[in-house]
Amino acid sequence: MLTPGKTYDEVCRRFRWQIPEFYNIGIDICDKWAVDPDRKALIYERDDSGVQTFTFRDLSRLSNRLANALSACNITRGDRFGILLPQRPETAISHIAIYKLGGVAVPLFTLFGTDALAYRLKNSAAAGIITDSANLSKILEIQEDLPDLHTIVVTGDTPVEGVPAFDDLIARASDTFSPARTRAEDPALIIYTSGTTGPPKGALHAHRTLLGHLPGVEFPQNFFPRPGDLFWTPADWAWIGGLIDVLLPSWHHGMPVLAHRFKKFDPEKAFFLIAKHQVRNAFMPPTALKLMRQVPKPQHHHRINMRSIGSGGETLGEELLEWGRETMGVTINEFYGQTECNLVVGCCAEVMDIRPGSMGLPIPGHTVAVVDPEGNPKPPGEVGEIAIKRPDPVMFLEYWRNEEATQNKYVNNWLMTGDMARRDEDGYIWFSGRLDDVITSSGYRMGPAEIEDCIMKHPGVAMVAVVGMPDPIRTEVVTAFVVPSLNSTPGPALADDIREFVRSRLAAHEYPRQIEFVTELPMTATGKIMRRKLKQVDQE
Repeated sequence: MLTPGKTYDEVCRRFRWQIPEFYNIGIDICDKWAVDPDRKALIYERDDSGVQTFTFRDLSRLSNRLANALSACNITRGDRFGILLPQRPETAISHIAIYKLGGVAVPLFTLFGTDALAYRLKNSAAAGIITDSANLSKILEIQEDLPDLHTIVVTGDTPVEGVPAFDDLIARASDTFSPARTRAEDPALIIYTSGTTGPPKGALHAHRTLLGHLPGVEFPQNFFPRPGDLFWTPADWAWIGGLIDVLLPSWHHGMPVLAHRFKKFDPEKAFFLIAKHQVRNAFMPPTALKLMRQVPKPQHHHRINMRSIGSGGETLGEELLEWGRETMGVTINEFYGQTECNLVVGCCAEVMDIRPGSMGLPIPGHTVAVVDPEGNPKPPGEVGEIAIKRPDPVMFLEYWRNEEATQNKYVNNWLMTGDMARRDEDGYIWFSGRLDDVITSSGYRMGPAEIEDCIMKHPGVAMVAVVGMPDPIRTEVVTAFVVPSLNSTPGPALADDIREFVRSRLAAHEYPRQIEFVTELPMTATGKIMRRKLKQVDQE
C-alpha cells in the first residue's frame, strides 16, 4: 500500500514491493475479511431498482459453495473457466471461486458474438463457462466446436433443461472449502486483447498481478482507500479496467464496491447512482465523462460528494479537467497502462502538478522509460516508445499459447507497449500515437485484424481494410473501407447488412459505424494494406 507524502518524490522513496511466495487472489479479496460478519463488500443496484447488499462473509460462503460444485464437475487446478456475465454478484462469486480452486478465470464480454466467443473459448481450451440465460444461446450455438467445454452453468430465474443452474449448484454444495495453496507466480487470469496482425492474444496473468496493480489504483485515486470510500465504475468487469482497476483492489483493501449493469451507458443515471449511493471513488473512461459533460443540468449534482476520479484510455484536455472540478468537485487523475502491464503511469493531484495533455509520471514501484527500437532511453523532448522494465509484479506471464508474440513483446529487459510518447524535463510523459493500427473507441482498444476477418466472411465483400477515424466523443470510430464482391451492390442496404453481420458475431463496439465502398485498397509492393493512406484519404 502506498504511503501518502507531501510530494511525488517522497511517495516514491517510501514505496517497497511486498510480494509473498504464496498468494491467492480469492483468499486475499474475500476470505481474509470474512471474519467480520458485517463488513460490507458489494452493493448491487438491480435493473428493477431494487438493491442487494453482500458482506465478505456472504461472498466467502457463496464462493466456497461454487468452488465445491465446480470441483464436483471435475474442474481442477490449472483449468481455464469462462465467465460470460455482466456486473452482477454471480460474476464476482465466480471469480473468487475459480481463484480458490487454483483455476484460471477467462472473463468474457457479454456483447461478444459467437465468433468472438468461440475463438477465445477454443484458444484457452476452457473446461467450462458460467453465463446467463441472455447469453446461453450463443454458447449452445458454438458448443459443438468446443471439445474442451464440458461444464456450462447458467444464472438467472429461467431454468434451461439439461444445463446446471447456478443457484441449484450452490444450494446443494457445502459452504466450507480449502483453497488451493497457490504461489504468487501461478496463473490466475487470461484477458484477451486484440492485436493488429492476427487473432486476439490472451494475456496470461499470475495471482501477483493484483498486488502489482495496487499502486496504480491507489495513486490516481488520491491514496485509496480512506474511511468512507466506495468505488464504482461503468466499465464492464470483463475488462481489466473494471476487474483489476476497481473490483479486486477494493476488496483487497476490504472496501465496498457498487455494481450496476448498464445495457447502454446513461449519463443521467450515472449522476443518479453516484448521488444515491454516495460514491466516493470512480474509474470513468473518457467517453463516459464526455457524455456526462453533455448533461446540461444534472438533477442530482448537489448530492455528489466524490473524493477521486481516475480516467484512462486517452488524454483529457483542460476543458474536461475544469468540468470535473466544477461539476464533480475533484481533479480527474489520468493514468495509463495496457492489458499486458497495466497502470504504470498516472497522476495524483494531491502530490503533483496536473499538466493537461500529459499522462503523468511513473507510478511508484514501476520503471518506465521512453526508448528507441533497441531499448535505449531517449533524451527529454524526443519521441520514442513507452517501455516498462522487467521484472515487474504487474507484468503478464506470457501470451497464452503464443511464444513468438511473447518474445516479440520484449526488447532486452523492456516490455514494449507500442505507444509512442515523449518525456519532458520533469519526467512527465506525453502521448504521441501508436506504432501499430490499434483503434481506441469509447475506451475499448481493438485491432483491425479480427474485425477485417469477420467482415471478409460476408458474401458481399471482396476485400476490406479497417481503421479508426477521429471522433469527438468516442476518440475514434471503427471505419471499414470495403471492396464489394462482383455480385453485390454497394450502398446503404449492404452497409447496414455488414454492420449487423459484425455486431452479431463480434461485439457492439467493434462493428463499423462508418463504411465506405471503394474499388481498390492501397497496398505495398508485398501486398500489405496501407491503412495510414486510407486515413489520409478519408480526412482530405
